[in-house]
Amino acid sequence: MLYDCLAIIRARMRSLLLVSAGLLLSAGIAVAADPIKIGFGMSLSGPLAGGGKSALVAYQMWEQEVNARGGLLGRQVKLVHYDDQSNPANVPGIYTKLLDVDKVDLVIAPYATTQQAAAMPVIVPRGLLFFALFGTAVNAEYKYDRFFQIAPNGPNPKESTAAGFFEAAMTMNPKPKTVALVGADAEFSKNSLDGARQIAKRLNLNIVYDRTYPPHTVDFSPIVRAIQASSPDIVYVASYPLDSVGLVRAAHQLKLKTALFGGAMIGVQYAAIKQQLGSLLNGVAAYDYWVPSPTMNFPGIESFLKTYQERAVKENVDALGFFIPPFAYAEMQIMENAIKAVGSLDQKKLADYIHQTEFSTIVGKVKFGADGEWSRPQVIYVQYRGISGNDLEQFKKPGTQVIVAPKEFKSGDVEYPFLK
Repeated sequence: MLYDCLAIIRARMRSLLLVSAGLLLSAGIAVAADPIKIGFGMSLSGPLAGGGKSALVAYQMWEQEVNARGGLLGRQVKLVHYDDQSNPANVPGIYTKLLDVDKVDLVIAPYATTQQAAAMPVIVPRGLLFFALFGTAVNAEYKYDRFFQIAPNGPNPKESTAAGFFEAAMTMNPKPKTVALVGADAEFSKNSLDGARQIAKRLNLNIVYDRTYPPHTVDFSPIVRAIQASSPDIVYVASYPLDSVGLVRAAHQLKLKTALFGGAMIGVQYAAIKQQLGSLLNGVAAYDYWVPSPTMNFPGIESFLKTYQERAVKENVDALGFFIPPFAYAEMQIMENAIKAVGSLDQKKLADYIHQTEFSTIVGKVKFGADGEWSRPQVIYVQYRGISGNDLEQFKKPGTQVIVAPKEFKSGDVEYPFLK
């Protein structure tokens, strides 16, 4: 009897809710729709957390701004995310939960290559649109037509991370004739070194030293001594953050004699490592994606960084935010533009529109190729100069990071030798 009464009460309540909604609609008052849910995994702990946390801040900035503008398709936007703990083994379960339990409308990829690769077997069979942030050749195997990479490496990422270094080196007088190549025995470094070898061959440069070191190397003095013994005109390095710090310190301690030192050195872009190395960065020529320069003053970038840097202090993330956050925000700009243009969340229509369109973002014009990589590279090479002490404010101004390649963004000529 009690169960019958409860059933009657529930039925009457549903009827009242339906009647109320009908009255609101007939009176011209909109009933709030469910939010558009965008789901993703992100490394918020573990070794990738530095990049993951700064990317999350950029995503949350966009979420607040788009909702203040009225949302998308008349609905508010809600980010749903979980910490993958920098462990790719956690990624498939996270995306399965997002899709099957949380019922998200759209997904975006985690930060970094290994995490993105782990998500692809879940995403591809479901035919989902998939934006990825700072991965390398993730789609090479799948050739998935709904995948889009937000990293400005262009169609040949192996060479694009090295091209600017050699372009700058070949402007020196006299031109270099020999090169030393060194990097970690790990995926990114090996890919970048492959690209450097190809470029060196085209330029008829003699490779006098070509070695990789174990990923957990801590003492780089023997490596720098071996490089010094080969007397190279230029030294190209492909390294991970801790390696980059160790190699820069060893090069100074051993007074490395070479005209140009640098390369695809991950880590020197981060505020913490800039602050840690300080004046030791002077003379280093390293790849980057964005730095303060009149040649890269894209619409909206200054406003974004001002807001980001204010939040970064409170949330204890990368204080400068030059490397990852602008691209994370640009990713969401592209998604917003596509949804508004298509007028729906149809994954195929969105992917088709993105393939056909050039987008204006805070990191410049973005057009994707058939494989989802940028149709043209936008990797810059900067040479650090005039750095004094460890104050981060000096990095916010043009001049401490002079763009020496490519020509379209160049803000100064390369200076040499490495240690004056």
